[in-house]
Amino acid sequence: MVAQDFTVDLNKPLVFQVGHLGEAYQEWVHQPIVSKEGPRFFESDFWEFLTLTEWFVIPLIWLPVIGWFISKSIRMDLTIPQVALAVAFGIFIWTLLEYTLHRFLFHIKTKSYWGNTFHYLIHGCHHKHPMDGLRLVFPPAATAILLVPIWNLIKFMATPSTAPALFAGGLLGYVMYDVTHYYLHHGQPTSEIPKGLKKYHLNHHFRIQDKGFGITSSLWDKAFGTLPPLKLAKSR
Repeated sequence: MVAQDFTVDLNKPLVFQVGHLGEAYQEWVHQPIVSKEGPRFFESDFWEFLTLTEWFVIPLIWLPVIGWFISKSIRMDLTIPQVALAVAFGIFIWTLLEYTLHRFLFHIKTKSYWGNTFHYLIHGCHHKHPMDGLRLVFPPAATAILLVPIWNLIKFMATPSTAPALFAGGLLGYVMYDVTHYYLHHGQPTSEIPKGLKKYHLNHHFRIQDKGFGITSSLWDKAFGTLPPLKLAKSR
């Protein structure tokens, strides 16, 4: 159901339409369209191109960057065990950031024109078209911009030798998250752990969308009480 005075035309670029839905946006965006064919976002071919990313581009670009930052800590006389510990801690921090962003930013409730537009761009599009394979990972250009303040924050909080390894760990956690997210939507797992993780995540899309905010694990859902129930209560 959409606002009585506005209906989204799925055959036209969507980004600057969805804001007009007002309060009806939340209901509209959580009614998924299950198709591998994604919608068009922008009239401009340039801006449209920037929204499309193949999943393998993420490790291809960021794994060498991660390796360089790890080598930077090693060159600054951090031992291999110390580097490994810093990287592991960076990954751990990422898992909390992954959960926090997904729960409190990606699922923010909006109703204004620009609020709806912003939400659709960062996450609403994924819930509306969850099988759009070219918009399941974060565009590298946007990631690069966000990494600048994150790197500066880590440099401010950590020692010069540990900061690169911490940053590498956080970035590695992000890469693991993005490729895992793609796999959960398009992979066909055969072993129990990935099969359970796929079911857990798809439940978030198609069954109970206000719980199950973890992607790579359910750790923080368990810690903060947002783990979805195994079975929904039967309707009377």
